This record gives sequence, structure tokens and C-alpha cells, in this order.
Amino acid sequence: MKIKKYAAIDVGSNAVRMLVSNVIKYKKEQVIIKNAFVRVPIRLGEDSFTSGTISKKNKKRIVKSMKAFKLLMKVHGVKKYMAYATSALREAKNGKKVVKEVFTKSGVQLEIIDGKKEAKIISNTNVFNVVGNKKTFLYVDIGGGSTEFSILKNGKRIHSKSFKIGTVRLLNNRVSEEMWHHAEKWVKEKTSENQKIYLLGTGGNINKLHKMANIKDNRPITYLTLNALYSKLSKMTFEERIVELGLNPDRSDVILPAAQLFLRTLNWSDSKVIYVPKVGLSDGMIHELCKNK
Repeated sequence: MKIKKYAAIDVGSNAVRMLVSNVIKYKKEQVIIKNAFVRVPIRLGEDSFTSGTISKKNKKRIVKSMKAFKLLMKVHGVKKYMAYATSALREAKNGKKVVKEVFTKSGVQLEIIDGKKEAKIISNTNVFNVVGNKKTFLYVDIGGGSTEFSILKNGKRIHSKSFKIGTVRLLNNRVSEEMWHHAEKWVKEKTSENQKIYLLGTGGNINKLHKMANIKDNRPITYLTLNALYSKLSKMTFEERIVELGLNPDRSDVILPAAQLFLRTLNWSDSKVIYVPKVGLSDGMIHELCKNK
């Protein structure tokens, strides 16, 4: 048995994350097992989508996070890592300067990726280990700055598109009606080709909603259950969702627009359920590292 450790750093619009995974070679097979996960609530999207630049305060926080991640990777004995930044840095006027500063001060090399690459990496995860590959899926990954849609058929990605609709944007009223229209049109057009389609939902918010609904890991959350949960959450205050439900402050607000977007997507696609495999961009990055060894 051979074991290597790889790490994936995802600099998103609502948080910065690092996933460390064990990549195990055993009897000619390769198995990937999550080893550690760290999440830091730096809401870069609030800077990028309102003022257009990353603030000095958040630049310092990113650098400190990357220094911490670098030390953690050293302690874990990580052999290879990949670090991607998405919407917030992609759209910030000083995004490239931030990347340069991060590298100079922490030694971590960040790469800003576009929405198309983000959608591709997310849809290349091992979701079918959980849900099977016989169904046709609309894969929906909702982040703070963007939502990635992919059509997966017979285990293969046949369409993908990224839209500037994310939870942090929605909280800051930065999503136009035109963008909503484009997303709805794309989903309806791509899903109409299939008689029956199921949603695959990824991202911290749908993971939390699935858990709150007390559903077993391999069972989907239904439209009716999600709608009832959304109704309950929307009647609670920000503080009540933190104290009574135990939500993190940076989850307590974004969970509502995320639920709303999933409900809209269910309606657009005429689907009734969402499978929640609990994977995302960082999982896809680990798979990329395995392929590029």
C-alpha cells in the first residue's frame, strides 16, 4: 500500500478552504479519502461585488490564511497542492495583485480560474460513487459569487455553464433580472432534451440543508422538504438561526438565497428531488492532482 497526501485550496467568495486527502494505491486501485478540512470565513465577495476591489483588511486575512495552510500542509506531509481562486478574485480589479502578494508573503501560488474551468472541475468529482451514473443529472454548485450548472449523462458531462448568481451577490442585490433570465433559459433549454432529470447539489449550503432535514446521506432532499425548510428559516431572524439552529454567522445569512436558488432551479428543470453527494471544487481539485501526477 502506498499513501500520498494531496491538498486543495479553494479561495471562494464566501470562505477560504483547504482540503487534505489521502491518495491510496492498493491492489492496482486508487482510493481517495478525506483527511482534514479547514474553512476560514473570509467574505471576499462582499468586497469584490460592491466596491470592485479586495480591501486591505481582507488581503491581510488571505495572506495569514495561506501562511497557516502552508504550515498545515508541512505538518501533514502534503506532497502536492493546488490553489484556485474563483469569482471574487476573478472580478476584483486588484485580483492579480492579491495573488502576487499572497505568493510573495506566503509562498502559496494561487491561480484565478474562469467559470468554465470551475464548472468542469466540479463536475469531474466522484459524485457517481454516491448516486450512480444511470440517471441524467443537472449538477448545481452554488457558491458565493457564481453558480455552475452542468448536465451529466451516463456519467459524462455534456454541457456546462457558469452564471454570476451567487449567495453573496444576492445578499448585496448584485444579480440583475437579465442574469436570472439567462440562467432560467439555459436550464430549461438543456434539461428539455431529457424526459426525466434529477438535480445534484453541491456547496456548503445544500449540505447543511440536507443535514438539517435529517435525511440519510444517500437519499435526496425533495422539493416539498426544501420548500418547508426554506419557509421555516425565512421566518427566523439572523440571530435565531445562529442560536437556535447552531448555524455559523457566515452561513446563517447565505443559506436563504441558496435555498431559494435551488427551489428556482427545481422549478426550471421540472425536477422534484436533489441528490447531495457532499463534494465540491476542492474534491475536484484533488482528482485533478491525481491525474496530473
